[in-house]
Amino acid sequence: MTSLDKSATPEADETTTAAPEAATLAVPPGALGEKVDLRTYVHNYFLRVRGGDMGSLPAIGGLVVLVIIFLIAESNFGSLYNFANMFREGTSTIFIAMGLVFVLLLGEIDLAAGYTAGICASVMARLMDGYGWKWYGTIPAAVICGLVIGLAIGVLVAKLRIPSFVVTLSFFLAFQGVVLLILSNGKGQHGQITLSDSVINGFANNYMPLWAGWVLAAVVIVGYGVQKMAAQAARRRQGLAGEPAAVLGFKVGALAVIALLVVWGLNQNRAQGQAHRAVVYVNHKPQYVTVKPPPVEGVPYVIPVLLVLFVVLTFLLTRTRYGRHVYAVGGNAEAARRAGINVDRVRISVFAISAMLAAIGGIMISSFTSSTAANAFGGNTLLLAVGAAVIGGTSLFGGRGRIVDAIIGGAVVEVIYNGFGDLFNGNNNSAIQLIAVGLALLLAAAVDALSRRRAGASGLA
Repeated sequence: MTSLDKSATPEADETTTAAPEAATLAVPPGALGEKVDLRTYVHNYFLRVRGGDMGSLPAIGGLVVLVIIFLIAESNFGSLYNFANMFREGTSTIFIAMGLVFVLLLGEIDLAAGYTAGICASVMARLMDGYGWKWYGTIPAAVICGLVIGLAIGVLVAKLRIPSFVVTLSFFLAFQGVVLLILSNGKGQHGQITLSDSVINGFANNYMPLWAGWVLAAVVIVGYGVQKMAAQAARRRQGLAGEPAAVLGFKVGALAVIALLVVWGLNQNRAQGQAHRAVVYVNHKPQYVTVKPPPVEGVPYVIPVLLVLFVVLTFLLTRTRYGRHVYAVGGNAEAARRAGINVDRVRISVFAISAMLAAIGGIMISSFTSSTAANAFGGNTLLLAVGAAVIGGTSLFGGRGRIVDAIIGGAVVEVIYNGFGDLFNGNNNSAIQLIAVGLALLLAAAVDALSRRRAGASGLA
């Protein structure tokens, strides 16, 4: 009877044979608290990658390859002026993408984020130009406007059970009209509103003193090192293995090199134009002097704003009860509900956070152009932000993603846009840029789907 049962169910042997491999992948050496040396740590890492847990690795690899290609193919790509300009241009996309990470973690989508940014920026501009409000009033008003929009979307999705795709697509269409109404009516300028507030314009167009850039780099390096050591200590108190000292040192060292190189590059004079001779009159006598263009140097003020938001949002997702609830709902909403998590409240909150960050992104778009216009918040604003989040490693299926994904993906999108913009001049410039970003997004979605399938097969998901 026993031999008959074995021969009748050959798949039982396959399952038995495959089980140890899945168990090895699911519980790698060192996961239960024993000490992990460098070799074991690297081995575990490659096990996770092979099992489908690739995180931002494809995006980082793609970013490095793209930068190398554009440095070789386009001489202007590596200029200090272009380097700083990419920081100023790309941050608005990153701010919106940070908010979309929260929504995508639940397997939802916010198609209205681009025009939410437009409405909030338009409210800010109208209050400033037509009613004389200062930046300390208009910026909170724009963020509160985003909060109200996000709560409305969240309630419709969570309470009425309308799919987020339908709700946000409806808002995407309607918000275009709302932006036009705000910009075309009321006191002050109509159509395109030119911003005169030096603080708001200064986020993207003004630069920190040179010494402040170095201080910022030091704060980032020391803060990261302290955070990593605190995490190590916490894991050891819980009986879990931490990262080997060599890995910890490599991560802190790599960040230090990157931060110092970025600040060094941004602190160089990037002024364009050549020095020229001009005539000045001294005691009614003409004299020739050499006139140099004013220096353009320093870290843009938008960078510390980005870093502060990154730290706050990362802490929210990884170190708070709320963050654990977001991941739980994104992983399995029904299991989260049975565990006592208020799923509707979490779902509403992620749309509120997304809309508030879209408001900040809209402010940065207006800061970069020193104006607010309806065409600045078109479909590309949303698509590039979604592309940034997904390309960086956030899953479209929910449950997997980090705030840093928005930064890495935003860097990839900006490099593609900037690099192809310089490489292909003429009428086809925009077409090539959009095709390249679209293909990158498609590739990222394919990698996400394949890695999830692999993770499920290997026992990591």
